[in-house]
Amino acid sequence: MKTSVQQPSGSSNNSAQKYKAYTLRNFRDIPQMERLPEEDKFAIEVVGSVLPFKANNYVVDELIDWNNAPDDPIFILTFPVKELLKREHFNTMAKLIRSGASKKEIKAKANEIRLQLNPNPAGQMESNVPKYHEERLEGIQHKYRETVLFFPSQGQTCHAYCSFCFRWPQFVGMNDYRFATREIEKLIGYLKENPQITDVLFTGGDPMIMKADILQLYIDPLLEADLPNLQTIRIGSKSLSYWPYKYVTDSDARKTLNLFKKVVNSGIHLAFMAHFNHPVEQETPIVKKAVQNIQETGAVIRTQSPLLYRINDHADIWAKMWRQQVKMGIIPYYMFVVRDTGAQHFYSIPLERAWQIFREAYQQTSGLARTVRGPSMSAHPGKVQILGVEEVHGEKVFVLRMIQGRNPDWVDKPFFAKYDPNAIWLNELKPAFERSNFFFDEKLEKIPVE
Repeated sequence: MKTSVQQPSGSSNNSAQKYKAYTLRNFRDIPQMERLPEEDKFAIEVVGSVLPFKANNYVVDELIDWNNAPDDPIFILTFPVKELLKREHFNTMAKLIRSGASKKEIKAKANEIRLQLNPNPAGQMESNVPKYHEERLEGIQHKYRETVLFFPSQGQTCHAYCSFCFRWPQFVGMNDYRFATREIEKLIGYLKENPQITDVLFTGGDPMIMKADILQLYIDPLLEADLPNLQTIRIGSKSLSYWPYKYVTDSDARKTLNLFKKVVNSGIHLAFMAHFNHPVEQETPIVKKAVQNIQETGAVIRTQSPLLYRINDHADIWAKMWRQQVKMGIIPYYMFVVRDTGAQHFYSIPLERAWQIFREAYQQTSGLARTVRGPSMSAHPGKVQILGVEEVHGEKVFVLRMIQGRNPDWVDKPFFAKYDPNAIWLNELKPAFERSNFFFDEKLEKIPVE
């Protein structure tokens, strides 16, 4: 008989919280907003009309240091500051809003700007959507051989929106750029026809925005299908950072934890892919209890984050974050380079500096934290890791490798790019040693595009 996971009794640190969301419609109702000058409040309206904005009372009351706003890292992470838009885009939207333009006019201009921000980068729409019986599976992505991404329709929002998020097109009403599906049966059929797939990643948005009863409608069919190739179910979620009450005192906390335990008891590994961008997100009593509750189900928590200007662009921050995670029994997994979409111009760090930050942080940890990989670019050909800057045959170069690739043969093969101190993304790098192409370029061009 399977045992249930008991919901912990409430305490002063774990007491139930009523969820309250803040959007552009009501963010001025936040009492702490009175501390900000009107210019900053107007900037939230302007930028939030283009890039998605949402926060909640946990983020506002327990994570943001309002004595340091608007420079507090969690404030910048969740509230749209002026610099997230390029100057010409900000001025265009500000002028339109000040003129009293209609919502329809504002939305139309916002969509024009959004299309200039590279929605859905790295070939997601063109190269990642698989076919099942000649039908495009619009709510599924399959880029790497062993892993399929599934976007449950009810999970395509979040407790709060990260202002760097490369999934921003999911949240702004651009339906042609949105991934979502309810058709778990087609995922199962696709898994049966592709036995090389071992991992299914539930993603979004945030799957853990869903109630346990809804999530179970997707999980149970996967378990009941008894797929011999399915080894791991992953859940990509920011909920531990933005609403840890989900796993402690929410009305369906027990059901959620029991569902996790059901996956583990079925013999499938449950990997909870948590997004922690700053140590403060790991320090509240409620998040520590939430982590403990998830771990007691048998699920394993791994963490990932991009390297972000003004949020975590210092080695000491990363070292502290990784050390905290190890102490909590969490596995550090990825440091990413911020993607080439949305507000990349604001958050980006030159690749050389990104590698230096990673290296300096890595040196400050014990071997248990050195499970983390990075800095990594999730680019069109694959996850490209910066291994360092070296001089080879008199030429200064970046040393790179792929952690994942569209072609599995590309994985872990070192390659070299000309040194460029200003480069922030793969497409700005040129092959070293007078070569005309990187080793994968020709093969990449031959990969079918829908």
